[in-house]
Amino acid sequence: MIHEAMLYEKQDKNSVRCILCAHRCKIAPSKRGICGVRENRDGTLYSLVYGMIIAQNVDPIEKKPLFHVYPGSKSFSIATVGCNFQCTFCQNHDISQMPRETGRIAGRPASPEDIVEYAVKSQSKTIAYTYTEPTIFFEYAFDIGKIAHTRGIKNVFVTNGYMTTEALEVISPYLDAANVDLKSFSNDFYKTYCGARIQPVFESLKKMKELGIWVEVTTLIIPSLNDGDEELKNIARFIASLGSETPWHISRFHPQYEMTNLPPTPVATLHKAAQYGEEAGLKYVYTGNVPGDTMESTSCSNCGNMLIDRCGFYINKLNLDRTRCPKCGTPLHGIFG
Repeated sequence: MIHEAMLYEKQDKNSVRCILCAHRCKIAPSKRGICGVRENRDGTLYSLVYGMIIAQNVDPIEKKPLFHVYPGSKSFSIATVGCNFQCTFCQNHDISQMPRETGRIAGRPASPEDIVEYAVKSQSKTIAYTYTEPTIFFEYAFDIGKIAHTRGIKNVFVTNGYMTTEALEVISPYLDAANVDLKSFSNDFYKTYCGARIQPVFESLKKMKELGIWVEVTTLIIPSLNDGDEELKNIARFIASLGSETPWHISRFHPQYEMTNLPPTPVATLHKAAQYGEEAGLKYVYTGNVPGDTMESTSCSNCGNMLIDRCGFYINKLNLDRTRCPKCGTPLHGIFG
């Protein structure tokens, strides 16, 4: 189900320049970009994954994680194969790296209309483009997103944040929220462990906020690689600079893929990072991959009253007066029904 790509420029000798993500690949005829799913055929760039689903599930929105978007609701979650990063700790490497490692484009056909119907039937309030990097199936997500909005369903990206400004401006009318991985505060980390650069991620986060997209940030804390005090403080300060209402999810690492030589993150490290987040002025800081931890719930940023009591991906109690704290009237930031 090949589909002509959006966001590319024709160049000399039938080569093309993809302007979808920050790699801005120059792709020769019969070659693919870094993502492995965009191919130049005689001077025309095609998406090889349009309408080809490799994964679909009805998930709690908290699994994304998005804690401030319709808490307790369902999110119809989809992915195609491929990714523009090469993270050595990827938890979904079997599908994200498949095109690069094997050349295969696997999946089953599903039209944009099909996806929206599935979401409607599952009573999902959102469609989440997740599991792999949604930027690489941009055309598919764009067409689904347009239809979803006509049916009252919102769209959320779970993303590495490596899209271009051009891509964000095109998708922004249909992209309601995003959870963005800020994997480190070090360009060397991004280069060594992800095959990318950090600056485009900073730029995307700022641009999303400027465009009015609701943003939550996740950092996977990996022992000895991105868990230093100054690095964690810098991440917290940067997120606070986006707006103190921006939630920060601090997630626990578990050994996987090519990074099995490191231990799981000590829970104490997550709590230390959370303290730095609070010191930076962030109103909402959460720990992840530690079900039952005390920092999974949402409290009022003014009076500390418990507003959303969580355990893992599930909500035990919602204590809201519409979108406000019932005790002091302070609004809770996010997207709510």
